[in-house]
Amino acid sequence: MTVALTFPGQGSQQVGMGAKLAEAFPAARAVFEEVDDALSEKLSQIMWDGPDETLTLTENAQPALMAVSLAVMRVLESEAGLDPARDVAFVAGHSLGEYSALAAAGSFTLADTARLLRTRGRAMQEAVPVGQGAMAAVLGLDLDAVRAVADEAAGEAEVCQVANDNAPGQVVVSGSAPAVERAVSLAKEQGARRAIMLPVSAPFHCALMKPAAEVMADALEQVTMKPPAVPLVANVTAAALGEPYEIRMRLCEQVTGAVRWRESVAYMAENGVDRFFEIGAGKVLTGLAKRIASGATAANVGAPEDIGAFAEAMRG
Repeated sequence: MTVALTFPGQGSQQVGMGAKLAEAFPAARAVFEEVDDALSEKLSQIMWDGPDETLTLTENAQPALMAVSLAVMRVLESEAGLDPARDVAFVAGHSLGEYSALAAAGSFTLADTARLLRTRGRAMQEAVPVGQGAMAAVLGLDLDAVRAVADEAAGEAEVCQVANDNAPGQVVVSGSAPAVERAVSLAKEQGARRAIMLPVSAPFHCALMKPAAEVMADALEQVTMKPPAVPLVANVTAAALGEPYEIRMRLCEQVTGAVRWRESVAYMAENGVDRFFEIGAGKVLTGLAKRIASGATAANVGAPEDIGAFAEAMRG
């Protein structure tokens, strides 16, 4: 058995996430307390009590999702004997999940990761005035077809580019709102099964995010980064990285670049991974892994009852 751990991105958040873990395990509770201290506010209270519109704010959702993932990791280490360096072949995270993956692999401290994601969330939100950017999901067309649609929709004056290549036939575009709306119409004309605007607050992973990339370059320079104990399969390269300088560079590129998730999962499968565990809130990446790596098994580990099942699976 060869294991990869994956870490979810924005959209997997929901009010109440992590509360049962904190009740059941002191190791999880300690993670939420440390994140609260790092941010000088009770993010955990927003996570557990809402309101939903406050949790969904990018500057809250990003550190909150990381906190749940790292709480699960600490519990797996303390209760299931997980040693990432020994037991895991690769880590990977979807967008903000890349930071969770690096924290899980020991590259960043928990406090630094929380502060980086608060900075990242704010910078991404502030990069484009609300209403000027948009994102859309295109289902049923392959990557090349969606890329051609995005290029045509952008024209010369506006931005429209592939933001996420999530799975075969599931691609997200991002950019200037009028261009993304044109891309939706063009995709339908090209035979897309569905093409829908997404309810997001900013156009992530496109050239419009350049101001946020510059903010993150400065923020990452201020933080100590160790080589990860487990190779990171990076969003923008879909290949394993282990050198802090290059990882830092790719994290900056990731703000404006596409998340190559389909290729990332395929890379891990091609390199022997037959077991994917999604660590944290939601099951989005579990479903994608099953679609991309058909010969592998995939499961989510996010609730107290999942801990024993993970330990049993690792023993098996």
